[in-house]
Amino acid sequence: MKSERLKITENRQITADIYKMCLLGAEKPLPGNFLELTIPGCFLGRPFGVAGYADGITEIYYRVVGEGTMKMTGMKEGEEVDALTGLGNSFDTNGVKKPLIVSGGLGFAPLKFLAESFVEKGITPLFVAGFKSRSDIVEFLKESGFSPVITTDDGTAGFHGSAVDYIKEKVPEFDRYYACGPMPMLKGMAAAFKGGQLSLEARMGCGFGACMGCSIMTTAGAKRVCKEGPVFSSEEVIFGD
Repeated sequence: MKSERLKITENRQITADIYKMCLLGAEKPLPGNFLELTIPGCFLGRPFGVAGYADGITEIYYRVVGEGTMKMTGMKEGEEVDALTGLGNSFDTNGVKKPLIVSGGLGFAPLKFLAESFVEKGITPLFVAGFKSRSDIVEFLKESGFSPVITTDDGTAGFHGSAVDYIKEKVPEFDRYYACGPMPMLKGMAAAFKGGQLSLEARMGCGFGACMGCSIMTTAGAKRVCKEGPVFSSEEVIFGD
């Protein structure tokens, strides 16, 4: 964890409620790490998975869901923001030759960075990205040299169904899968397939393990998403009903 002051180099709307922001000045993170931004006028910071990193610029995506993210939409290029960087653990990619990457909604963000790290090593993962509808699709991997398989719940684009539905129907070959998205999606992947890593999303108070507000239950007891996570093995997470 490191406290840094970052400069906004881009902040633009890309769908009805999703924005892309780029920040200059952070040290290079690992795929799976997240950062927490201090939003002026808000008591608690806001956590965001790192979606990309190049030439000193960190890329994040955010959805407008409340006061903090609404204030973020008004931040301008050139403004500076305080941040805690290098938070959380990272994905384990050692020895993986056929990665399967599965996202739901905004869960594509940390997985984009992971996919790009595989491409840098000469490995092209199968990336399945699920969205509710055509209007929610984010064109986020074109610059990486390959395109994901797109699924939509309403069938308006790509495969008709969820990303999990697609995996169950097509049953692609893989030696490890990585997933991020809503809890029902992660539960579905964990129930259907072994050998995965799940990046969990959670409301966080501090972002570094002090408040225990983002704890989840695992086979080894309670763990904090911000400290022991956000990446967990698919076998250790205990999902509620």
